[in-house]
Amino acid sequence: MIIKSAQFVMSNSRPDKCPKPNRAEYAFIGRSNVGKSSLINMLTGRKALAKISGKPGKTQLINHFNINDTWYLVDLPGYGYAKVGKEKRSAWIKFVIQYIKTRDNLMCLFILIDTRIPPQDIDMDFIDLMGEMQVPINLVFTKTDKMSPNQINQSVLKFKTELLKTWEEMPSFFITSAKSGAGKEEILTFIEQTNETY
Repeated sequence: MIIKSAQFVMSNSRPDKCPKPNRAEYAFIGRSNVGKSSLINMLTGRKALAKISGKPGKTQLINHFNINDTWYLVDLPGYGYAKVGKEKRSAWIKFVIQYIKTRDNLMCLFILIDTRIPPQDIDMDFIDLMGEMQVPINLVFTKTDKMSPNQINQSVLKFKTELLKTWEEMPSFFITSAKSGAGKEEILTFIEQTNETY
């Protein structure tokens, strides 16, 4: 798939105010500072479509982007650490879960995982919750540009070992790097093929 156009549509904290669910939608979420904005910019070929910040918790709303006038890319607030109060953080996760529950056109939720660090309970808990909700997911391992193939494989294996404590099998996953562009073609091909089933 070639991204010919990518335009910001809207930001909000109310799922009922999102764009009409009249086209396929793909959402991206992960622990704060996992590299989500960088990945979105890499996938779309736009340097500043999603705002990048060194501070965790930059994304605080549901952000919709119109891609090629055929599908929506959605940037969701990260879960976990962010420099905001617990009450505000709790409100975020509530509207994010509500969004995930109510968007019938959500074809896949991409859950981003930082490949450089050991498996985190907060990631496992969120993935388990999505499994319980029967949400279609793919895992996206990020920040692999400074890792060797063996280091990447070992990191994914550790994550798989931990995940299989609660899952029957490992969900599909992609290995990515926002810097090198690794994984871009694979993710866009997946989206293109899934769009055909919408």
